Amino acid sequence: MASRVVLLGPLLALLFIVSTCALEASSSSQSVFSLDRYGARGDGKHDDTPALVKAWKAACSSSSPAVVLVPKGKRYLLKLVTLAGPCKSSSVQVAVQGTLVASPNRADWSDNNRRHWIVFRGVNKLTVNGGGTVDGSGETWWKNSCKINKALPCKEAPTALSFHYCTNLRVQGLKIVNSQQIHMSVEDCTNVQLAGLSITASGTSPNTDGVHITRSRDVQVTNCKIKTGDDCISIENGTHNLHVSKVVCGPGHGISIGSLGDDNSRAEVSGITIDSVQLYGTTNGARIKTYQGGTGYARDITFQNMVMDNVQNPIIIDQNYCDKATPCQASGSAVEVSNVVFKNIRGTTSSEDAIKLDCSQSVPCHGITLQNIDLRMVAGSSGGATTQSTCQNAGWTKFGTVLPQPCSAKN
Repeated sequence: MASRVVLLGPLLALLFIVSTCALEASSSSQSVFSLDRYGARGDGKHDDTPALVKAWKAACSSSSPAVVLVPKGKRYLLKLVTLAGPCKSSSVQVAVQGTLVASPNRADWSDNNRRHWIVFRGVNKLTVNGGGTVDGSGETWWKNSCKINKALPCKEAPTALSFHYCTNLRVQGLKIVNSQQIHMSVEDCTNVQLAGLSITASGTSPNTDGVHITRSRDVQVTNCKIKTGDDCISIENGTHNLHVSKVVCGPGHGISIGSLGDDNSRAEVSGITIDSVQLYGTTNGARIKTYQGGTGYARDITFQNMVMDNVQNPIIIDQNYCDKATPCQASGSAVEVSNVVFKNIRGTTSSEDAIKLDCSQSVPCHGITLQNIDLRMVAGSSGGATTQSTCQNAGWTKFGTVLPQPCSAKN
């Protein structure tokens, strides 16, 4: 036994030396810039925006890969802030281990800057992760929304996290809660991975989309849970090569491509795959919506392997969409919708119109595929109602079993 102890002593010493060297090597490969080092209080009461700005500037100008650290167990109060590149550092990681909380005072935003809260702009190789929370303090904004109080004028509210003109972007393992309006917006970005996100707000919160994507390409969204008062994922103009998989959604308005062509604008969307998604109690399931009067296209789109539970409109293409205070005018132009596949979709609906293809008379939908679909009325529906489908100006093809029978009600 004594000889074993004697031998164990040098061995432990050697292991300690090796582990210490490894730790020092790891620390030397990255420079860490903690908010606390730059004067942050982390008490959720004092404004820590200046500390975050200083930590970001130091990290962005670092000669080595840099980490901006939001320490665990604290709440850092932030007002409107923009963290911009390009950065000297070859990569920047923002490790949110604690909580970033928005100022609850709406007066901290003027009418000129109401659309944003935390903005990352023009950064290459940015990673935002850490397992912490981004809290938008949205309740005070929601009750002052015109959608909640009809007597109030309609005004925009901030998006919690905005990414503009970023390349090689990774956002992983965050909790984003109670955003003032949209929870996360990806705009004009390339090569984006969003993974392991939990996005939560009240089902009655207005305009609180989970993830909003526009003018971006090569985007992946995987393993996310989204419960909000609006679209779980909204996909708008300029989105190309987007792959969404393993997302759980509800409550909310489902997954929407659009709205496209608003105010006679041109829209281009292509290469969209929505795969292995579960929707619970949402207003819509797989949805494409366009305004009359627009131009452009929405094409090469696949919704597949989807499970729906009590979804009001499981499958819907609406080229006559209108979300205006006054009725939209009929028009001879429209965003062309083509090459759309709805495949392996099953579950329950609270609406008799489980499949609704309401397309433009002037620019009909074409190349619509319905394959292996089984959508039934939710249990307990009154009158023994069964599901049906409706089509207007839609060219479709059926493969396999499709329930309800496509477009049997009217054409």
